[in-house]
Amino acid sequence: MRVLILGGTAEASRLADALVGDGRYAATLSLAGATRNPLLPAIPVRIGGYGGAAGLAAWLRHHATEALVDATHPFAQAISRNAVLAAAEARVPLLRVARPEWRPVPGDRWTVVPAMQAAAAALGPVRRRVLLTVGTREVGAFREAAHHHYLLRSVDPPPPELLPPDCRVLALRGPFTVEGELALLREQAIQVIVSKNSGGTATAAKLEAARQLGLPVLLVARPPGTGDAGSVPDWQGALAWLEARHRVRASRLV
Repeated sequence: MRVLILGGTAEASRLADALVGDGRYAATLSLAGATRNPLLPAIPVRIGGYGGAAGLAAWLRHHATEALVDATHPFAQAISRNAVLAAAEARVPLLRVARPEWRPVPGDRWTVVPAMQAAAAALGPVRRRVLLTVGTREVGAFREAAHHHYLLRSVDPPPPELLPPDCRVLALRGPFTVEGELALLREQAIQVIVSKNSGGTATAAKLEAARQLGLPVLLVARPPGTGDAGSVPDWQGALAWLEARHRVRASRLV
């Protein structure tokens, strides 16, 4: 069964790894190309865009794709919208891997904001030492709050012109541990963390570390989902969905 996985997340990588060597599937992992040196599984990988929903639909048809799994980042709205449109046009079953949001627990000092610009404004007028874990594409919003000191952690460093003037880049790839996050926050005398509400476990340790140290967190709210695809919370659910579809396919071929 020919499968396309739209990836770029830990869930996509785990699903791809689970399909390695499984003769029931001919799977391809699709990456946008935003990360310079991605960790690649032992299945075919396609890197780059499709030219919108129409281009993705054409690719699905050309490769006779029988199942499409959207396991992209929760904030990657454009590709998820394109996946819904392309799947409908190409008549390919679509599943969304929608990892659950982070939820506050007692001890958290969260302020939820609607967008990155609001997070920059919420830092306030007094200079603070800020840990940014927001990726590279939206870091430019913090140039409007240039009086703060920033430590930006990302897999790849962004173009220098996007950075606020007082910003150090820490190029690291998760997952991270609570012990490591506590050490980082203490060593860098961080006073506030800014993050997207991405969910998942790979980068959740910073929230536990902030809780233990009593640090405030500015959390950018997750955008609404497309609502037009079935979803599961994890890669195991996606694997079960593929296995169910394969059983139906196999019964038709008997």
